Amino acid sequence: MKLFHNPIRLVPSLFLLAIAIGTALLSLPIATADGVRAPFLTALFTATSAVAVTGLVVVDTGSYWSPFGQVAILLMFQIGGLGIMTAATLFGIIAGRSFGLHERLATQVERGRLERGDALSVLKLVIGVTLAVEAAVALVLAIRMAAAYDMGLGMALWNGVFHAVSAFNNAGFSTHADSVMGYQSDPLILIPIMVAITLGAIGFPVMQDLRDKRFDWRRWSLHSKVTIYGSAALLVLGFVAILAMEWNNAQTLGPMALGDKALNAAFHSVMPRTAGFNSLDVGAFRESTLMVNYLLMFIGGGSAGTAGGIKVTTFIVLFAIVLAEVFGRRDVGLFGRRFGHEVERQALTVTVLAASLVFAATTYIVSITTLPLAEVLFECISAFATVGMSTGITADLPPSAQVVIAALMFIGRVGMITFATALAIGSHPQLYRYPKENLIVG
Repeated sequence: MKLFHNPIRLVPSLFLLAIAIGTALLSLPIATADGVRAPFLTALFTATSAVAVTGLVVVDTGSYWSPFGQVAILLMFQIGGLGIMTAATLFGIIAGRSFGLHERLATQVERGRLERGDALSVLKLVIGVTLAVEAAVALVLAIRMAAAYDMGLGMALWNGVFHAVSAFNNAGFSTHADSVMGYQSDPLILIPIMVAITLGAIGFPVMQDLRDKRFDWRRWSLHSKVTIYGSAALLVLGFVAILAMEWNNAQTLGPMALGDKALNAAFHSVMPRTAGFNSLDVGAFRESTLMVNYLLMFIGGGSAGTAGGIKVTTFIVLFAIVLAEVFGRRDVGLFGRRFGHEVERQALTVTVLAASLVFAATTYIVSITTLPLAEVLFECISAFATVGMSTGITADLPPSAQVVIAALMFIGRVGMITFATALAIGSHPQLYRYPKENLIVG
């Protein structure tokens, strides 16, 4: 079949198949706690959220779904995370062969220094790191939950595994109705989750660079430098902003001791990188804090990882374009390297299309509901960027709005990867140019 010879069509088709299978499994009576068949839209929404590793839900995962249903959800976001990472990395290999040395840096589908011959090595790295991180974090969480939260060993182990897999895959699903708010004063729970999320979100091209070149930052690829430094800057800025804006909020950080304030501000600086857990009541955030989250969620994490959003590299490319224009530089670049014009155009295209999708979805949902604009916009960005955090309106959305949110989750996770790769593969040299005439801008 031609479908299987075209990776641009194959990957979204496989994800749609995974969603269909997941919906079928969750539609079985055995998947619900009360043994009653789940409504089709509930099963479809949950399966889409799990395969797209988002974490938005219309029912409580821990109480609505049976052990069978919870295992099915775990397998879906594990497959979704592994599949996306593998697809994104291999897409980078394919796309990297289609244009020259100076155009290898991509925004959505990272190419880095990968070649076709490295495919097996990359896949081993993906699987090895995934299993190692998930096992280590699951063990830490299980021991802590059993020791400090009066859980039986079996329940603690299940909760540890579920949250560890969910965290590394940036899925944001939790077996607790309040996500991880019950652990907001426990660094032995929150910090391992933060570490797993950060490792999953940084992207495997960066991990490969760190494996091969260790901490000799001068030998890192441009992609690794941009991703690591950009991610660190966003985490620090998010931490400072959330800490300052929520410091006196009686419903969030206000009543906490200094250490707990710092811990939870740091946790919620990591979460918008498409993780989806919350240790604070997001619905109680001030509007200024929600606005900071808009930006952090829309940017997302690193390319070829488990994170969503437009990606850190895309944002940094746009920022570098602005700096070049402001200072009148001919070339756009960072760290002594310049970006190709193709990369600049891909970054602009991906960002404009992403913003247009979020705008269209937000406009539609606001037009059919009476929900506040700030909450609807938060929900739409969270869905598109596959974050999974919510102000609590997901279950209250009408069916058509839930379908729109599900579509955003799928497009945000799979569509942007395939679209960016199609841009890279489909670029061809133009053999002619039209006469130049400038417009008035601004």
